[in-house]
Amino acid sequence: MATISDVARMAGLSRSTVSRVLNNYPHVSEEKKKLVHKAMNELKYYPNSSAQILRSQKTNMIAVFIPMLTNPFFSYLLEGIDTVATENGFRLLVCQTRYDTEKELQYFNLLKSKQVDGIILTSIENNWQNIKDYFSCGPVVTCNEYDSFANVPNVRLDQVYGGYIGTRHLIDKGHKRIAYCRGDFHSGIAKDREKGYLLAMKEAGLETYEGWFFRTAADYHDGKRVMRQIAELHERPTAIFTGSDQVAAGIIFEAKQLGLHVPGDIAVVGFDDQPIAEMIVPQITTIRQPVHEIGESAMKLMMNVILSEEKQVYKNSLRLELIERAST
Repeated sequence: MATISDVARMAGLSRSTVSRVLNNYPHVSEEKKKLVHKAMNELKYYPNSSAQILRSQKTNMIAVFIPMLTNPFFSYLLEGIDTVATENGFRLLVCQTRYDTEKELQYFNLLKSKQVDGIILTSIENNWQNIKDYFSCGPVVTCNEYDSFANVPNVRLDQVYGGYIGTRHLIDKGHKRIAYCRGDFHSGIAKDREKGYLLAMKEAGLETYEGWFFRTAADYHDGKRVMRQIAELHERPTAIFTGSDQVAAGIIFEAKQLGLHVPGDIAVVGFDDQPIAEMIVPQITTIRQPVHEIGESAMKLMMNVILSEEKQVYKNSLRLELIERAST
């Protein structure tokens, strides 16, 4: 049976160089990688992955916490993360939390038991005080979502601005009675978008009413329910800013079922610019997020943290953009 020494001799390289190639270390030339892989193929040498992990204490595995895989936003985000992971020889372990605090805590044990090299959080279900102790076990990067108490590397966009430009667009269209819609999960970005909504309303001298806040909507079916609730109000809003294209699509569908015209009776703004925003009639005015790029940036940040073993500061060059369509 061939050994790593046999591979080194055939490749004409040192054992340490062969080891670096096998463990995906950076700064090894492509020529040396080819020599090692050629020798491995000829000798039929297969490294023991378990032994590699024990020696290096590295798994080349990153856990990504996703709240709901059926939401296209997170699927596209995951695709961006995976693109960079694959380029760097890392694999992903996708952990669906379903917005469940207990499931999230169970998954954090993967880092504690050294089954993964790091964790990327795309949502945060627990209070930060309940999970902060895990961060001494390995690197954690928050992506899209964040917690104001978290002192960890983070990739996120200015969601206050997103809430502001969406609401400002409705105001510029002449609306004065504007509702706000978000999910009921623990979310820093949802709170930021609400701040942006309130900022735009205050700036325009418009009043807000608690009955026009809908804070339990996360998907298409929730959007339909919200529209039915709006239809029952004595004084209905003429527009609504939502935190999701899925919710916005549900609102539009149900409005048409109730005999209402969009945007004549109620204008709708979504968020994310998912494919459904262009598939439904009327097409949805929305806030576009560069989702794939956000995922790529998060994985690049994780790679930097792992390789340098230092906290990294993400320089945000990504921007939110209003995309105007027929729903307003």
